[in-house]
Amino acid sequence: MLEFGEDDRQRRQGESIVPMINVVFLLLIFFLMSARLVPPAPFETAPPRADGAEPATGDMLHLSAAGDLAFGDLRGEAVFAALAARPDGAGPLVIRADAGVEAAALARLAARLTAEGRGPLRLVTVPR
Repeated sequence: MLEFGEDDRQRRQGESIVPMINVVFLLLIFFLMSARLVPPAPFETAPPRADGAEPATGDMLHLSAAGDLAFGDLRGEAVFAALAARPDGAGPLVIRADAGVEAAALARLAARLTAEGRGPLRLVTVPR
């Protein structure tokens, strides 16, 4: 039969979980600081497939299969006014278009954006 002395009982009752709580909070802060928070897409899109797809970063312009445009919280023609206010040299404008969008519609959009000086343009694709 095991008997515990006075010292063992005091040590068992006196153990603190504060160091474990500190580690948990440090891990929580680390993951919050290293996470990339991205707002949700305004509508679902399935990007086209292509060889050599690379991740695109920059301001995101969404184009749905129905031809709807979204830039941030703006929809429709208001998108072009917001893009006109975008500073020059802000980096590439990334277009996330649905694979169901007609190529002619995407070409018209790219031509309009380029004519307004909103380039360079990047198209989001996924690998095949």
